[in-house]
Amino acid sequence: MRELGGPGPASGRTPGWREVAVVGVVVVGSVLGLAVLTSVLPVELQDVVFRTPLAIALLVVGTVGLLARLARRGPDDAPDDGPEA
Repeated sequence: MRELGGPGPASGRTPGWREVAVVGVVVVGSVLGLAVLTSVLPVELQDVVFRTPLAIALLVVGTVGLLARLARRGPDDAPDDGPEA
């Protein structure tokens, strides 16, 4: 049994600070891009975004999709990180 928080069996290592920083920058950039995109929408579409549970629905659909994808993956479907050392 592997240790909680330890490296996964497929990769053999945990992500470093660079990988975490890249993910953080991508997430922040995506959120800012969506905010700018929402601000240039016509008022009627802005009302749809702000006055309906659209964000919640998108989060639920994304979460269910990710969990379904992870559930279908077997141990042999793990990404290949190249030759083993």
